Amino acid sequence: MDPIILLKALILGVVEGLTEFLPISSTGHLIIAGQLLDFHDEKGKVFEIAIQTGAMLAIVWEYRARFASALTGITHDPKAQRFILNLIVAFMPAAVLGLAFGKYIKAHLFHAVPVALAFIVGGFVILWVERRRPRTVVVETVDDMTWKDALKVGIAQSFALIPGTSRSGATIIGGMLFGLSRKAATEFSFFLAVPTLIAAGLYDLLKHRDLLSAADVPVFGVGLIAAFISAFICVRWLIRYIATHDFTVFAWYRIAFGAIVLFTAYTGLVTWAG
Repeated sequence: MDPIILLKALILGVVEGLTEFLPISSTGHLIIAGQLLDFHDEKGKVFEIAIQTGAMLAIVWEYRARFASALTGITHDPKAQRFILNLIVAFMPAAVLGLAFGKYIKAHLFHAVPVALAFIVGGFVILWVERRRPRTVVVETVDDMTWKDALKVGIAQSFALIPGTSRSGATIIGGMLFGLSRKAATEFSFFLAVPTLIAAGLYDLLKHRDLLSAADVPVFGVGLIAAFISAFICVRWLIRYIATHDFTVFAWYRIAFGAIVLFTAYTGLVTWAG
């Protein structure tokens, strides 16, 4: 196996893990990083989606007691049943729209300039929500959520089908806008990542299985492990961060990052694919 390919897989795995659960778009970063590393062919796109599973496993491990409690109590515990129902309800909008429009989105929006524009727009949305969101928290914890709250968050997650928007950003900021506390919105975003990323990863692997071979296992393995470790570190940090901070810094980061990509595209400093 070419060590350069493994190094690229390691870098992309770290990028995925560090950006998946922050409101800055892991898909957008992977598209940009993949093009800079010349790792953006059809197999590279499958790799980028597959390694999201590594980041998802970091959530499963961090909240293993919560998931175990939900699974063991699904037949008799109303709290566990409501938790599982909320995840299913929140998952459905993005799943339906993804199946309907996923091919079109990949063909037209998985390029650096559309991603940069989504970065900038998303940054301004975060700034707007942080300034005007309701100060009265309706839902304090994830356990207080109803299926209607979950549906609203699920609809917000659908906007993340546009690369550069950020799945975690859409769910967290959308949740806060709908009256969830910052902690509840962030934790539910974590939990919702599990069915969402599992479904996206399995669907893409099955759809493009003819592109893959046994020789790709080391590359995918490196990416998955790197994504798991970096995501685990990032999630631990984010939980502490939101206790005393808002998301304004991420908004300005998105705007600056998007502006740099647009500048390089306009001046020709970087020849972006597409």
